[in-house]
Amino acid sequence: MPSRLEPQAMPRRDFLGMAGLGSAGLAIFGSIIGMVRLPKPRVLPEASGRFKIGPPSEFPPGTVKVIPEHNVRIVATERGIAAMSLVCTHLGCIVAEAPDGFHCPCHGSRFDADGKVVGGPAPRALPWFPISRAADGALVVDNSGETPSGTFFEV
Repeated sequence: MPSRLEPQAMPRRDFLGMAGLGSAGLAIFGSIIGMVRLPKPRVLPEASGRFKIGPPSEFPPGTVKVIPEHNVRIVATERGIAAMSLVCTHLGCIVAEAPDGFHCPCHGSRFDADGKVVGGPAPRALPWFPISRAADGALVVDNSGETPSGTFFEV
């Protein structure tokens, strides 16, 4: 019979049972933490505001310019100049240009060249922003408002 200084050895079956219960408890705890964090997106859209993109002479027809600090894509055509957001409407990731339009690298949403949803979890199309002209003649994009898709500012 073992003494107090030499405790009885735990049977292997009991040890494996306790290890299994501990592993299950950790898995459940980790799942609960993940579910609590799920509703809040980790990537939030930028603060709204107006910003200048330059004079109209910098945007001849056929020009495509991405402004990375504002996540906006500027397109100049014969109809005028348009600004489209590059922030995915699903959880705020930045979309990448693809041969057939745009692709969200985070969750797989796909958009056509006009920003309309083609596939994936995105709930709506990429927003287009209104463009106006400042007093000094520079073009101004207002990313706090939206304009219908296909709306061009005539220069």
